[in-house]
Amino acid sequence: MTDRPLSIDQALDRARARLDRLTPHQAAAAVREGALLVDTRYAALRDRDGTVPGALVVERNELEWRLDPQCDHRLPEAVHHGLRVIVFCNEGYASSLAAVSLRDLGLHRATDLIGGFQAWAAAGLPVTPPADAPV
Repeated sequence: MTDRPLSIDQALDRARARLDRLTPHQAAAAVREGALLVDTRYAALRDRDGTVPGALVVERNELEWRLDPQCDHRLPEAVHHGLRVIVFCNEGYASSLAAVSLRDLGLHRATDLIGGFQAWAAAGLPVTPPADAPV
């Protein structure tokens, strides 16, 4: 048997098969019920497009360290492995891979937002505009 490398599309399909991904409105409802919404977009995208009020900003390169309840570098919100975490990126691709990484750390309720920030904004859900946006 030969192990063939996966393409990114195959890896993404495998990751998403492990998740119960949420629409923007489902994610908003989950947040009202106590889920933690995590924005992994880099600063330039947040500066350009704005942010989701109440979302915790944890850039992708720090995500596992900040949300692992066993890590000394965890955030105060990372209290236990049963925490419902909803990760979002800009368009909902990298967040699927990130959510699976959190699941691999034991955060078994981690998932992501279908369509990412762009879908959240398009759904008319709350967005705090960038600081330099015209009023």
